Amino acid sequence: MSLEGTVERREGSPAGNGNGPVAKQPAPPARPTYGDRRLRLNPNTEHKPERYDDVQSEYDSVIFSSLERHLPPSMLDVSRDAKVEFMKEILSRYLPEGERNRVQRHKEYRKKLMSAYQPLHKELYSLHPSAFFVPSFLKAINDNTEESFRNFLCEPSPGIYTFPMFQPSFCELLLDEVENFEKWVSTVKFKIMRPNTMNKYGAVLDDFGLEAMLNKLIEEFVSPLAKVFFPDVGGSTLDSHHGFVVEYGKDKDVELGN
Repeated sequence: MSLEGTVERREGSPAGNGNGPVAKQPAPPARPTYGDRRLRLNPNTEHKPERYDDVQSEYDSVIFSSLERHLPPSMLDVSRDAKVEFMKEILSRYLPEGERNRVQRHKEYRKKLMSAYQPLHKELYSLHPSAFFVPSFLKAINDNTEESFRNFLCEPSPGIYTFPMFQPSFCELLLDEVENFEKWVSTVKFKIMRPNTMNKYGAVLDDFGLEAMLNKLIEEFVSPLAKVFFPDVGGSTLDSHHGFVVEYGKDKDVELGN
């Protein structure tokens, strides 16, 4: 009898403890691998990524939207669930565990905050172009040409552009909402994360529900301008934002980084 034959029979025989055969346990399902699908080095700026706001994951939805632009062509037409699994596999290999934990903690903090805070002006939480923007800005964006952009903006110094954008009524509502949020925070003693380490006063707009509105603002109204005027510094690949307000005044922050 050959050694190979003995090994084969031992591997094929059921495991036991001397009291009879034990049912063989099924192997756990193999984790999908995607080694044969390479990510694009440069993002596909013509591809419009799907929205992932409702995906339950330790990764922020913005990460999925950004990474989707780097997916290989074979992945662009598959279901969103398949894209999510593919991107999770990639992220699990390259995003440090500490960063994943930080993102998860922030998501839990934001969920808790939004479930408790009641918005004052609910119309702010969805983007309404005619109510938010001045007509000249809307016309330029709708025409979507470099000429239309240059016709309504000024360039006081090379690479610096100024132009009217928001309706005064929108600005008043936004400041009113932020003030209401700050009053609520003070009343209920809710400890919030400030916009940065340099300011003790201010609020991150995304944290109390304005993320979806700001995402649309960036995608549909800021990106067209950035693509034209800042193509060499990432203007065509904007995929995230940090929307916040800070407050300066007596008995508050008096300068940046004090």
